This record gives sequence, C-alpha cells and structure tokens, in this order.
Amino acid sequence: MTSAAMIDPAGLDARREYYERIDRHHLTPLWEVLGTLVPPTPRSPAQAALWRYNQARAYLLEAGGLISAHEAERRVLVLENPGLRGQSRITQSLYAGLQLILPGEVAPAHRHTQSALRLVLEGEGAYTAVDGERTTMRRGDFIITPAWTFHDHGNSGTQPVIWLDGLDIPIVQLLDAGFAEKSAQDEQAVIRREGDALARYGYNMLPVDFEPQRQDPTKVFVYPYARTREALRGIASGDIDPHHGYKLRYVNPATGGSPMPTIGAAAQLLPAGFETRGCRSTDSSIFVCLQGGGAARIGETELSFGENDVFVVPSWHELRLQAACETILFSYSDRPVQRLLGLWREQKA
Repeated sequence: MTSAAMIDPAGLDARREYYERIDRHHLTPLWEVLGTLVPPTPRSPAQAALWRYNQARAYLLEAGGLISAHEAERRVLVLENPGLRGQSRITQSLYAGLQLILPGEVAPAHRHTQSALRLVLEGEGAYTAVDGERTTMRRGDFIITPAWTFHDHGNSGTQPVIWLDGLDIPIVQLLDAGFAEKSAQDEQAVIRREGDALARYGYNMLPVDFEPQRQDPTKVFVYPYARTREALRGIASGDIDPHHGYKLRYVNPATGGSPMPTIGAAAQLLPAGFETRGCRSTDSSIFVCLQGGGAARIGETELSFGENDVFVVPSWHELRLQAACETILFSYSDRPVQRLLGLWREQKA
C-alpha cells in the first residue's frame, strides 16, 4: 500500500470518496487490507493466559447450586481467551470449558458435528457413554466423543466430578457445518460392556472386517491415564528431547493418525528441574497440568502453574517450560488440520 504521506491531499480525498462509493455495493479495496490478510508471520489475536483451577472450581461448584445439569444440558464454564472475549473460544480454532456433574445427575444424551475430548480432573463415580458403551471416568483419563456420536454423562457416585472439555467448535463455525440433535432418552441404552472398544481396537489387533481410513476418528474412545503414565515413565530412562522432555502423542491405534481429524493431543513428562529449549509452532496449544508444577514462558509472558491449572500458548509464540518437580502435562491443538492442509510449521531454538 502506498504511504499516505506520498499522496497529495486531493488524491487522498478522491480515494476516500471512491471507497465510500464502492462500499455501498459491498466492495472493498484489497490494497488497504492486504498486510492483515496475508501477514509475513502469524499475528494471532489470542493471548497467552492461565486459568487457576482452584478459582474456576469454586465458581463451577457455585453454578452447581444455581442450575441443574439437566436444565443446562451441559453445566460448563467456558475458558475464554482474554484476546477473544465474547467468542467462546480459547484459541482462534478451539474451545475449552470446565464441566461439572454432581452426584445423581445426568447430562442428557445428544450428538453434534463438533468433535470433543474430555480430560478428567477431579472426582470419581461418573461415566461417559458413547454410542451405547460406557466408560468410568477417572482422573487424568483422556476421553473422546467423535463427531455425530450420541453421548451422555452421569454421576452415580458420591463426589462432584469435574473435567475439561475441548472441542473444535470454532472450526465447525468457520465452515458453517454445525448440526446437533437431542436424544429421545436422557441416558443411552447400554449395548456393549465397558471396555469393549478398547479390547477390539486398542491392543494392536482389529476385527477382521474392519478397514478404517486414516482420517476416521478412533473407535477407542478412552485413553486411561494409568497407561499414559506407564508409557511416559517407560521412555523416561532414555534420551530426553531438549524441546519437549519425554513427550508422546495420542493416536488412533487402528491407523496411527490423530484420534480425531481436527484435534491432536499429547502428554509429556518433565523431570524435576528440567527446562525445555524454546520452540514455537503454528498450532495454538492448550496445556493442562496433571501432576507437579512449574513455569511456562510464552513469548514475553511468564506464568506459574500447578496441578489442574490450564494455560494456552497462541500460534507462533515461543514456549519454554520449567518443571519445579516431576511434572506431567496434557495438551491439545489443531495440528492435524494444519498438517492435512500443509500449513503447519515449527521453529526450534
């Protein structure tokens, strides 16, 4: 775009008049916005931010006395990025919220085209049901409800249960592809025993007539935290990655691809005192501390985090992590979409 200082006042007036005339016909000059539309590097409006679990938990429990899970359908406090307020999103492409279900409650069955993950943070006795199979929710478990699968949640225990929801709502909104449907029954009929999907698809074996495509969501809809910790500690005797510590990504065991086509997830172990080297990538990431604590330096922002705290790293912001003690982090991002489109980049210090 030509600098305004190089144009005579009459020329500027002519341009303004021209812009006003074409605006009435829903036209706009590309040269006025080209730098914003095609930036030299990502300029995310999302900000580095952290949500203290204990603070959010208090507000969530207060909500439990104000509205039932049935009335709300999903009793959730949305984690809104401070740079994206009013948009119900934690990054430009992803949503996050903390959900509460109290003893005796049922969050009614529904389905939608948005894919969702659950990360259990507190409590015992609740379950998630996906297309007729239930799984007991235990702290640290990573649970998936793929797009257009009926799912409900219930709590037959004696404790409040809280988990993090992660969805691709902004991606589906961008594409205007959102559909939703409520079930006729609050709770699905159980048609398979608990653990059936894990037995069929999660032990390096598959039904003989099952031929999945790489982009298909996983049939394994629960990844137990006990197995995650076992895997991380199993590799912790080997060489450590200077940028990530000991980090593994979750996969669809039938294809090796992401568990969901739009959302990727990972877990990492950082030994006590370990500090990662700087690394940045185009996928914004949401982190949850499942064990331990430490500090995250995100660009020029430094945040301290503890157990169950949530923090977000916007696109193309350098991340450095420091573990005060042995720490396990869960994270999710839109990396599978970016890889599929050939957009993903990473830069390591």
